[in-house]
Amino acid sequence: MSSKLPLPPYYAVIFTSKLKKKSLAYEEMAHKMLKLAQKQKGFLGMESAREEIGITVSYWKDLESIKNWKENTAHQLAQKLGKNEWYAAYRVRIAKVERDYEFF
Repeated sequence: MSSKLPLPPYYAVIFTSKLKKKSLAYEEMAHKMLKLAQKQKGFLGMESAREEIGITVSYWKDLESIKNWKENTAHQLAQKLGKNEWYAAYRVRIAKVERDYEFF
């Protein structure tokens, strides 16, 4: 759980996917993209889970930060590999988080 997020509002990019098959190359790229995203201006955090479908939610300061991440050259290469090699299907949703709360 990302407990280091600032108070809302902020944005969430919700990426759901279905892999063709698991692979070490995919896992390595996912790790590389997390490390790269952490260096992007406006990146706030990420949560991810994978069973039958993968769900990754990344959190961003604003829509411009999301746009800059989408346009990152290394991220574009990963997107292309995802379409051509790893994903059977995926969906991206962008939402504004108005409030959040948690229980420990």
